[in-house]
Formats: sequence, C-alpha cells, structure tokens
Amino acid sequence: MEAPPDNDVLWARSLHFTHRDGTPALQGVSLGVREGEILAVSGPRGSGKTTLLRCLSGLVPAQRGEVWFNSVPVHTMGPMARERLRRDRFGWIDPEPVLVPELNVWENAALPLMLRGTTRRRAKVAAQEWLERLDIGDKARRRPHELQQSERQRACIARALAPAPSVLFADEPTAPLHRADRGHVLRTLTTAARSHGITVVLATHDAETAALADRTVQLLDGRRVRTVHLPPPAETEGRAACSLSA
Repeated sequence: MEAPPDNDVLWARSLHFTHRDGTPALQGVSLGVREGEILAVSGPRGSGKTTLLRCLSGLVPAQRGEVWFNSVPVHTMGPMARERLRRDRFGWIDPEPVLVPELNVWENAALPLMLRGTTRRRAKVAAQEWLERLDIGDKARRRPHELQQSERQRACIARALAPAPSVLFADEPTAPLHRADRGHVLRTLTTAARSHGITVVLATHDAETAALADRTVQLLDGRRVRTVHLPPPAETEGRAACSLSA
C-alpha cells in the first residue's frame, strides 16, 4: 500500500462508487488536496461531486479505492472511527440548511463544539463570532422556523466553521442563497478558511464560485476531466475537446 505525499492533507486513489440502482457515480477518481488549500470540485449536476465529497469525508466508504487523511487510511476505518473523525476534524455544509428545530440559532451553531466537550460559555462565544461575521448575529436567539432559508443556511455555515475543522466539505453551500448574498458569504467562507488554515473541498456547478478556489478539479460522469484548449475557430471549426483521466 503506497502512502500519500506528506504535503497532502487529503489524498484519494482510484475511487469507485456505484449507486444502488446500478448508476456509476465515481469511476476511478484520484486526487490530492494540500493543507490549507481551497479546492473546487466542479461539474454539472449528476457528475459525482457530492459522492466524491461523501467518500473523502468518510460519510460513505468508497466501494473500491483509497482515501487518506494526514497519512491515516480512512478507507480501512470502521463506522465508529469514521464518525469520530468527522466529529473531531471535519466540517460539512449541505446544499439545504438542516438545523435542530428545538435549539435556537446560536445553540445550533455551537452544537459541534459542545459535542466535543467544549463548555457552553466558550462554545457560545465561538458560535456568536461566526454568526456576526455572517451577518446573522442579531438572530442568535431565534429558532430556525423564524428564519428565512438564506439565514438558516448562514447558521449552518457558522456551525461548520465554529469548531475550526481541519477540513471543511462544502456541497453547493450557497445554493439556497439569493445571488446578491452569494458573493459575500463565499468571500467570508474563503477568507475565514485561509486565515484559520482550514482546507476546503467545495463542490459547485457555478463557474463564479469555482473561481474563488485555489484550484479546480472537474468531474464529468464520475471521471476527472481535463479541458484541452484548441487553436482558433478558423482552424478547428470552434469545437472544444476534453480528455478523460482517472
């Protein structure tokens, strides 16, 4: 078994995953993510972006292939070990906001910290800081049902950032936001990640969102795609080309 490069906080080799209906989601995807890097995984809907993030984070094990985090083989871990890894080292943002309805906004944002054993007071301070940075500090004592969908998503982003995870997985994190809000939230997210040394793996089908990342990996039908830029249209009739690589 070949260990990953020392400077890659995440490393995956030849990941394969097939849905229960027989549809292939990943077909031999390999990649490395450097510490502190913001990596965008782009591609159209159904290209395998979410499945890749779920395999990298240990939410689901790849059916074939390897996933390493800081030179530790995630693909050999059992369910409980993967759960501890996600709780202690990873953050996750879903496309749709999911909050605990019985808790207010700051309690939702502080929940991962309290689950780690952080005192309620310290967890509240950290949560409130991120709620302020995401412009919903004034909603801290409200319940999720009292918020607009875009405000609930900001609370979810604060919840993911408050514990200062080693790696943040963001699956279309601005999907529920109005276009005017997306730029501000994404800048807050990327600036926070860089200032805190958080590695980000960001799934998106939006070119403007991908442009904020340090590097982009493109997926198409579960494979990595490398775009080849051809000569001017007069020579090529304007046709684009792509080459597939595992």
